[in-house]
Amino acid sequence: MTEDEIKKIIFQLLKNIAPDMEPEKLKPTDNIRQTLMIDSFDYLQFIVGLDEALDIETPEEDYGRIQTLQDLKKYILEMKI
Repeated sequence: MTEDEIKKIIFQLLKNIAPDMEPEKLKPTDNIRQTLMIDSFDYLQFIVGLDEALDIETPEEDYGRIQTLQDLKKYILEMKI
């Protein structure tokens, strides 16, 4: 899986939970929740959606590691290895 494919999935899931926002404008180091003004429940739904879409399992203790787009892509690539 490429970074572009991962990014496409991330953006699609973010649009599902924050339809009025434009995730494409996220910079790699922007905090996803803060920048898109996503509450903790919606962010959890986003993580669950990622897990299902990518066939991975993100333990709760890893949530702090995946706050930015850059961190999230790196984390997913590590999980898919």
